[in-house]
Amino acid sequence: MAISLLRELPELKVVVVHPPDEEGDALVSHLRRVGCMVSVVWPVPVSLVSNADVLFLLIEGEARHAIEALLKSLPKPEPTVIAILNYEDPTTLQLVLESGAFAVVQKPIKPFGLLANLVAARSNWMERQALLKENRKLRRKITSDQAMSRAKTILMASKGISEVEAYQAIRAQAMSKRLSMEQIASSIINMETLLQAAN
Repeated sequence: MAISLLRELPELKVVVVHPPDEEGDALVSHLRRVGCMVSVVWPVPVSLVSNADVLFLLIEGEARHAIEALLKSLPKPEPTVIAILNYEDPTTLQLVLESGAFAVVQKPIKPFGLLANLVAARSNWMERQALLKENRKLRRKITSDQAMSRAKTILMASKGISEVEAYQAIRAQAMSKRLSMEQIASSIINMETLLQAAN
């Protein structure tokens, strides 16, 4: 995983939201040195112009509203956010949490540790995306299982058949109509709903 992340660096589109000062320039040149494609934006934009893989974001309490607007505008899946902090106060720390940052870089920015933060943040982001994907898959499966169970119950009650026979009936319909069993189950549920509404 670490090797593939290092190979990914030259393809990473990084947006740095930081004033174009000495520290901002040093951050940008270090990111370019490790191969990232970097663009700089300042002041905090309402939204990002390009699709970014990584967003280095200066978090300051005075820019709270602009930062919140930017974070709300981020596309799904959001880029890997790495927060840049001047100081740690409750407002700033709250913004860091709200940003969903995967890493924090403290000012003054130093090149040492920057690559480690970037790779670790990207790794955690990728792991999170995989977990979210798995979560969506499991939710779909649960919904599908619930629909199948309900459709079988409807057939068992209306036709006076066993659960196995209800399952086989749904399966046979799916095969003959070249549809998924979930689609057949949904049509059975919809038909029952229509019949109940008609009565």
